[in-house]
Amino acid sequence: MMDGFDLNSPLVCEGIIGDGCGGGRIFFVKQSTLFVHDPITQVDTLLLKNLQKTQKISKSKCIITIECESKTLQFDLSKMEQV
Repeated sequence: MMDGFDLNSPLVCEGIIGDGCGGGRIFFVKQSTLFVHDPITQVDTLLLKNLQKTQKISKSKCIITIECESKTLQFDLSKMEQV
């Protein structure tokens, strides 16, 4: 889905190996949707849809934080759901 990743983009973050869930994978927002890219299988998996005016994403342990213009959301990778 995504040709190359600009790791400097505020809408892309990399999972650090050993930091909980999703190590070695790339998380990104494209067209109001949060995806995870597995560089080994080259498969993109949809995680969360209908994000509005996303400004930045970041990851800490098993939580992806999605900063939008009007609110901040969290997605728990261990539960595979928004919390």
